[in-house]
Amino acid sequence: MMDLRYPIGLFNMNQEITSKEINQWTSDIESAPQELKKAVKNLNNLQLDTPYRPGGWTVRQVVHHLADSHLNSYIRFKLALTEENPVIKPYEEALWAELPDSRLPIDISLPLLENLHARWVVLLKSLSPHDLTKTFTHPDSGVVTLAQNIGLYSWHGRHHISHITSLCTREGW
Repeated sequence: MMDLRYPIGLFNMNQEITSKEINQWTSDIESAPQELKKAVKNLNNLQLDTPYRPGGWTVRQVVHHLADSHLNSYIRFKLALTEENPVIKPYEEALWAELPDSRLPIDISLPLLENLHARWVVLLKSLSPHDLTKTFTHPDSGVVTLAQNIGLYSWHGRHHISHITSLCTREGW
């Protein structure tokens, strides 16, 4: 039986990251906004306010979380590209998901994510092999390279979109 928390499995980072992986992950990030739009296209408010698993976020919260999380990641990329191993500030994503803006219509976050990813992908495609080795320090995770973070956010988008699509499949929506 599928683990509803991790429908595509846990994030797993290879030690050796190839340019082929970077290209695939960048493509995943590029397509994520359209995949998300497809996943939520025909959902009504009752469905959007349904948790993807018992005790989990609602579909609406997942959509807004993707915008929040990917905004943070984009900023982390820019910090790492312009500073020497900056220490980034983590955020309490579970608490952010409870704030009033996470109850807004998803039409607020869908174009935000689409436009953010348009900028992010331009940045990602411009990275040199040296840029991919640049780092930031996460207080909990330690030192993270930009190459690793591309993999993480490729997974992150697919992970949460799968939360939505697997819920829709289970519910017959």
